[in-house]
Amino acid sequence: MTTDSGFSNVPCYQAIAIRDPDSSFDHMEDTYRHGPLLLLSGRANFPLACEIAEKLGESPKGATIEDFSDGEIFVRIDQSARGRDVFIIQPTSAPASNFMELCLLLDAAKRASAARVTAVIPYFGYGRQDRKDQPRVSIGAKLAANLIVAAGADRVISIDFHQHQIQGFFDIPVDHLYAAPVVTKYFRDLALEDLVVIAPDVGAAKMARGFARRLGATFAIIDKRRPKANMSEVLNIVGDVEDRTCLIVDDMVDTGGSLANAVEALKDRGAKTVYAAATHPILSGEAPSRLANSALERMIVTNTIDVPEEKRSDRLEILSVADLLSKAIHHVHSNESVSKLFEIPKEN
Repeated sequence: MTTDSGFSNVPCYQAIAIRDPDSSFDHMEDTYRHGPLLLLSGRANFPLACEIAEKLGESPKGATIEDFSDGEIFVRIDQSARGRDVFIIQPTSAPASNFMELCLLLDAAKRASAARVTAVIPYFGYGRQDRKDQPRVSIGAKLAANLIVAAGADRVISIDFHQHQIQGFFDIPVDHLYAAPVVTKYFRDLALEDLVVIAPDVGAAKMARGFARRLGATFAIIDKRRPKANMSEVLNIVGDVEDRTCLIVDDMVDTGGSLANAVEALKDRGAKTVYAAATHPILSGEAPSRLANSALERMIVTNTIDVPEEKRSDRLEILSVADLLSKAIHHVHSNESVSKLFEIPKEN
């Protein structure tokens, strides 16, 4: 069903507008290097945007996003953005229209004469397509970065890129944040005994070593191969896991197949209990049921991607990165250092 204007009969989302001065960050109103702060959100993760707005002392209001009957997206910023320091919150998780929605919001802000436009992308999609590893393929991560810049972004804030070098794909400043402090605090509070941190593959080894150091745990790595995309086989486990509590860490959980195989392999090697932690809960297809039917004790993720109720379970625990992102936005807006607060030390 459509309206006379051609819009489909779907809910109209409002974005978020931040109006200082009475922010919980005391001196934010005194540091308008790029004009007053204006915080907008797409529809991909509106609950996270509301959390961030609350921490910055404001409530949701400000822009309209609707769908035409043919699936095209309409974006209108409902208040002046002229001379404002605009931050747009939108992960580029599935569906692909979330990416287009981000680009339209960036374009609208730029054309509205914003002083600066920052794309806050909690989860950066297409990050796994970061190189040409076979003939005649696209480097999707680089293309996505180019499109975001072309749409009008002056700066990007994101959390746990799939590969660190993705920062270099952007020709604008990038603040690459890490969810490790949020996740490690959770496990420190659990005070697990005989803990060993597991890297599910070689690519996650650096991340896992950082977790092990923070948690005072030992480290092990799973040697696996991928016959094709979204499929893996465990070949060996390097490290002692017998009668130990294991924590598998990675940047994302997608289909859950690799994780389920890793849990099974660890249990076969005598692991006592297996936990898992991943920053980005993509949870495609049968992932929720696959993890629910595994021997996994608990799955810890963050809310960089909004997890619908039908994909949640008692084993899935979601930690918030709203505090992390609100502090980053505050520091960027106030022209303060972000790296000193959020970078993982180089030795990790």
